[in-house]
Amino acid sequence: MKNWLVLLVVIFASLPCTARNRFAEVKIETIPVAESVYMLVGAGGNIGVSAGDDGVLIVDDQFAPLAEKIDRALQALSGSPTKYVINTHYHGDHTGSNEFFQKKKGATVFAHDNVRIRLASNEKISVGALPVVTYEDGIKFHLNGDTIHVIHLEKGHTDGDSVVWFEKSNVLHTGDLFFAGLFPYIDLGAGGDVKGYIESVETLLSRISEDTKIIPGHGPLSTKQDLKIFVEMIKETYAYVQKLKQEGMSEDKIIEKGLDAKWNSWTWNFINEARWIKTLYQ
Repeated sequence: MKNWLVLLVVIFASLPCTARNRFAEVKIETIPVAESVYMLVGAGGNIGVSAGDDGVLIVDDQFAPLAEKIDRALQALSGSPTKYVINTHYHGDHTGSNEFFQKKKGATVFAHDNVRIRLASNEKISVGALPVVTYEDGIKFHLNGDTIHVIHLEKGHTDGDSVVWFEKSNVLHTGDLFFAGLFPYIDLGAGGDVKGYIESVETLLSRISEDTKIIPGHGPLSTKQDLKIFVEMIKETYAYVQKLKQEGMSEDKIIEKGLDAKWNSWTWNFINEARWIKTLYQ
């Protein structure tokens, strides 16, 4: 798990030239998942890949300084061009290479309507990085012998979350509706919602089988059981914090009291115990 924590970068980190050195040593690791589906690990959100004779489709594209490294990893998988990019939400560690793949590689970026709206509202984001095709509920791709379902879930990590299910391969990319073994980041300022997050994860659990392989937004390749453990953690810690809040305990006092020690291993550099309690309290 320590290796995974090193790979995780603060989600809203700005990227001036002086900060780009932080990515100089990042290596893109390619992990076979099932049939034509792969997972790329670097810095930021995990990338899902469908690679084959029909072309390459990727789910998320990490930070802009990693674009060429990602492209080289994709070329090693398939001689076919990268045709499609799906953004699971708008955060920069999932959308940073949009412009590279659209302008330099000729790919088309797809995302939920709210992803484009949020990216377009940021003056630092160029027009070339915006999703070209947006949808309200979802979309399907028929590619490389698989049917790839892109499904919008209304409330959760943000207000523009999508998950991607590779039907034939039985692989689910959750975006940031799953931080494997970690307290999740729920972007309350962008439509994220703790109850909605729980509901969205439980919806996913109801739709997948025990054999489904899961590419989380952050963390190692996972299983349905891992996702169950994750949502139970959220439900239990949420109930605990809300109970103390209803009893009149302030946010600061709950932070001082802390969570049960069994959750210690879930803390990480961006969402530590204190920040997770704040999310649950608010």
